[in-house]
Amino acid sequence: QVQVVESGGGLVQPGDSLRLSCVTSSSIFSLYTMGWYRQAPGKQRELVARITSGGTTTYENSVKGRFTISRDNAKNTVYLQMNSLIVEDTAIYYCKAERTFFQLEYWGQGTQVTVSS
Repeated sequence: QVQVVESGGGLVQPGDSLRLSCVTSSSIFSLYTMGWYRQAPGKQRELVARITSGGTTTYENSVKGRFTISRDNAKNTVYLQMNSLIVEDTAIYYCKAERTFFQLEYWGQGTQVTVSS
């Protein structure tokens, strides 16, 4: 079982920045595709950003140009740098580690991000 732990959430004002971190316990972290998802109250969980083992990134349209996903394989960690935050970014942010070919996926418990003036 792979442990996935997010951190870095908090309460910020519109226009502020936050960096989320996600650490996994896997010794083969570099082989995982890592994703950040979010779920706002009353809404479905949605993909925010994903980075493959090869470093290819994808983003949800509303965060393009504001959020950046990156990974540090030496630290078994994936980051989500969030700039120019808006109220609509308020949600619980979850990290997922996946190896699709093997039908493996592991979720973290989530970290709350609240953007409010």
